[in-house]
Amino acid sequence: MPANPAMHTIRETSVAGTCGCGAAVPDESSDRKAVAVDPAIKARNVTRLRRIEGQVRGLQKMVEEDRYCADILTQISAVQEALRGVGRELMRNHLKHCASAAIRKGPADAESMYDELIDLIYRHQR
Repeated sequence: MPANPAMHTIRETSVAGTCGCGAAVPDESSDRKAVAVDPAIKARNVTRLRRIEGQVRGLQKMVEEDRYCADILTQISAVQEALRGVGRELMRNHLKHCASAAIRKGPADAESMYDELIDLIYRHQR
């Protein structure tokens, strides 16, 4: 159990193995879970994603109403930046909890995590 009882941890399941962060690799019927998630950060991200969802609905309405293209593009930029903000929060959580746990496990898990992090960083840059 983590030192902070507010942190949620995964329960290892009997599946093929684990990913770089130590979370169980999903089979056909399961999902991977984070090693730990701060409830306050999770709530903030959910709130931000709901706001983004509303922005996207607003974009759809703008397109349906034939609004000025530059105005739509400006709103698209705002949505993209909001998504990048959520991505930064998730990346920070992944580094703080999942990556740290994997690296502490030993060289094999660390190597797998390094590869995963490089892939995530390059994908997140786009």
